[in-house]
Amino acid sequence: MRGRYLIILTKLIFIYCLFYVFMKVFAVFQGAWLYANLIMAFPLLLLGLLGAYFAKKEKYNWFYVILAAILISAIRYFEQGWLLGLHNYFGGE
Repeated sequence: MRGRYLIILTKLIFIYCLFYVFMKVFAVFQGAWLYANLIMAFPLLLLGLLGAYFAKKEKYNWFYVILAAILISAIRYFEQGWLLGLHNYFGGE
């Protein structure tokens, strides 16, 4: 039963990461800040690709799930401040 939860959580994180990256790219096409949004999407793109690799090879581990949950939570919590800071750093007005 424990392995089943691990598989479900890994796939859920993978799907969420793809959704987040898609939404950031879509936001850029709608006029959002280019560099800031793409930089914010990059860590979740890496997490999503890593999750896809684990799902394809059927090598699931709790370390990935816990680390991804912490990183996703931190990115979502600090997203507004980081977006503004990145925008100002890359020449925002």
